[in-house]
Amino acid sequence: MDPDIQILNKRADAAAEEIGTLEAAMKTVIVGQDAVIHRVLIALLAGGHILLEGVPGIAKTLTIRTLAYCLACTFARIQFTPDLLPADIIGTKVYHQADASFKTLKGPIFHQVILADEINRAPPKVQSALLEAMQERQATIQGDTFQITAPFLVLATENPIESEGTYPLPDAQVDRFMLKVLMTYPSKAQEVEVLTRYTGEPVSMPAPVIDGERVLALQALTRAVYADTRALEYAVTLVDATRYPANYNLDIQGQIAYGASPRGSLNLILGAKANAVLAGRGYVLPEDIRSVAHDVLRHRILLTYEAEADGVTPDALIDRILGVVRVP
Repeated sequence: MDPDIQILNKRADAAAEEIGTLEAAMKTVIVGQDAVIHRVLIALLAGGHILLEGVPGIAKTLTIRTLAYCLACTFARIQFTPDLLPADIIGTKVYHQADASFKTLKGPIFHQVILADEINRAPPKVQSALLEAMQERQATIQGDTFQITAPFLVLATENPIESEGTYPLPDAQVDRFMLKVLMTYPSKAQEVEVLTRYTGEPVSMPAPVIDGERVLALQALTRAVYADTRALEYAVTLVDATRYPANYNLDIQGQIAYGASPRGSLNLILGAKANAVLAGRGYVLPEDIRSVAHDVLRHRILLTYEAEADGVTPDALIDRILGVVRVP
């Protein structure tokens, strides 16, 4: 084995143990959402944003708050409502009569960990206020641009079953989320554990486990994980199949209006690298790419009206693509 890979393996193994401590701390609060916690940690390591979708009361907000408590980073919760204004998120300038000057008041977006709760309840102009921050890690307040302190992570929630008083997220904003994770109900045994844990003494939040500087170091390690050319080509081929399915003998041409953007390929590899680190490996396997494919691609595949009417889901199409594209 290449000496550099051996070094990466050792570093990744140490990082996996460190992240395991963070995961264990989160599980002292969150019950029955192990797969979701794993995805949140992937987003953290890859430096990407994440969108959690699930019915009310399934611990979406609690999962994000718990992560925030485990990180020694600044945290802000933004409750999205129909009357929210862009200035409520990014900030504004206020005139001070005493010295006849304008002072900049930064909004909550300048924190490092952002909980965008029920993000689809705000109108599009408010949602679009997040675009610059999520992509460029900066925000512009009345002509002046300010950098956001790294690490910067937006974790948003949305409720899929309630349409009244909600606004569909703009496609451009959805594409900024590295992962879209679907949260499901816990099992009966897990729900019993929830009742046991939360109907007795109040559950206390864990103490910080990792600080911001360490998060940045782990993100740098994640990007250093080795991805062979064949792995890169596999990721690109999966994304290409969402755009030109006929080239891969997939009879789904009339079901996809638009395929995944280049961010799909990029996030497939970043997510795969993060998954490798969590497994204690310094190199990417095809299984790493496949393990994050649904969460990376499901919100980047836009269905046709006919496909939606027939009950076709992006996940079903991704399953078919994974079954056809040859694994290197």
